[in-house]
Amino acid sequence: MSAASCLLTEDQFLCSICLDVFTDPVTTPCGHNFCKACITQHWNVNVPFQCPNCKKLFYTRPELQVNTFISEMAAQFRQSAQQKASSSSSEQQESKPGEVPCDVCTGTKLKALKSCLVCLVSYCETHLEPHLTMSGLKRHQLIDPVENLEDRMCTKHDKHLELFCKTDQMCVCMLCTVLDHKTHDVVPLKEEYEGKKAELGKTETEIQQMIQKRRVKIDEIKHSVELSEEDADREIADGVQVFTALKESVERSQAELIDTIKEKQRKTEKQAEGFIKELEQEISELKKRSTEVEQLSRSEDHLHLLQSFRTLNTAPPTKDWTGVRVSPPSHEGTVVRAVNQLEETLSKQMKKLLTEVELKRVQQSAVDVTLDPDTAHPALILSDDGKQVKHGDVTKNLTDNPERFDYCVNVLAKQSFSSGRFYYEVQVEGKTKWTLGVARESINRKGIITLTPQNGYWTIWLRNENEYKARADPSVLLSLKSRPQKVGVFVDYEEGLVSFYDVKSAALIYSFTGCCFTEKLYPYFSPFLNNNGENSAPLIISPVNHTE
Repeated sequence: MSAASCLLTEDQFLCSICLDVFTDPVTTPCGHNFCKACITQHWNVNVPFQCPNCKKLFYTRPELQVNTFISEMAAQFRQSAQQKASSSSSEQQESKPGEVPCDVCTGTKLKALKSCLVCLVSYCETHLEPHLTMSGLKRHQLIDPVENLEDRMCTKHDKHLELFCKTDQMCVCMLCTVLDHKTHDVVPLKEEYEGKKAELGKTETEIQQMIQKRRVKIDEIKHSVELSEEDADREIADGVQVFTALKESVERSQAELIDTIKEKQRKTEKQAEGFIKELEQEISELKKRSTEVEQLSRSEDHLHLLQSFRTLNTAPPTKDWTGVRVSPPSHEGTVVRAVNQLEETLSKQMKKLLTEVELKRVQQSAVDVTLDPDTAHPALILSDDGKQVKHGDVTKNLTDNPERFDYCVNVLAKQSFSSGRFYYEVQVEGKTKWTLGVARESINRKGIITLTPQNGYWTIWLRNENEYKARADPSVLLSLKSRPQKVGVFVDYEEGLVSFYDVKSAALIYSFTGCCFTEKLYPYFSPFLNNNGENSAPLIISPVNHTE
């Protein structure tokens, strides 16, 4: 028996009601074991009779007998535990600052293992032994060691605080209930404890939810910072690109100005060099004549002097240098003209660069758009992937649902947007007429439609091959330097902005500003009539290739 009991754990000998080693253990018909006194008291309070462990109901109170086998096993286990506690008492730890000391120890205070709510004393492992072995003390309520056990006594009646006054929200003793709290709502401490514990559980759940929400918010903020950092890096890169290009233009204009001034100087120097060379040649001739004249004047030969006189008496033919001048080149207005030219160049270049940067930025808001066949006019032909639309020669017999255009050859996208930004691109190459833009959900789709913002349409169109208009009220004739082959459409819902771009040239075509959007917006397309094949090319929703 001793060898077998050593293989068993303490939990197997604890009553699930009092949480102590079995005393007079009995077995219920469902096979669970309890102290006889514990289960008897439990059934005296709780009717119908139910097993505290498995909740099995008994319609008549079972007759319970002490299980002698379990009783002997529990007694032997208790004895073994006591011997183990006795042998290890010398190894108990001395209480440290912050730990509850044993109230019974004299001299060196050992660390308390339990506190008794009845004795109001804390015990080390050795001094706790009577509470584990003596039947009278075994009924005392033991808890994890706590200090100031006297705080658990009523200061007025010197009785245990074992009740709770819900009226005054305070712990009271038994005498308090018949004196100061006679008419109050008083319940056992355990009952209020369970209620408050449940409230704490709910509070803990709420706190954990609050913590989780804040962690989510932290992640959201961190993500926002990451996006902000990405935007900042992208903005810096765009700024560096713009200023580098402008700087190169300034440096190029400066170099051209310097070259112009230097070229004028080179021409002046070349002219001066020519004059100097010519003058030096004349000086050389004159020096030669001077030498000949000097030699002749010294001659004693009468005949030779007279014969040579006519030739040497006159100066050699030379140029009249009186009016010859080398004037410094005029640079007046050169710098001003260069700066004015630079200003004009920079203005054009800056406008182009900023538009390129803007297009690059809006392309970050690209969305996937497909055509909605339920909105398409019956004469329109849509591709299977919903990316192309053109006008056909045959009007199909389709159900005239409320979403379908029945007169104008229009179609909307499946996707709608009610916040944020979105961008898409449409290839219009080869077409002579088309209309693109966005429309609000509540637009009129039946009969003749006037495309204006007041009617819920923000669009631009091409008519007569080269007549581009923004369909405002009134329409705005657009002057474009080149025919767009691909048009980008950008919408900022909160900003109230609809912009159209020529993707190839990175040029802004037109912007509707100050719009007030309150409904869903749908991308809008009209390939217009095919005009006997002249306008048969389809509108094609293209994937966005981000501008480098």
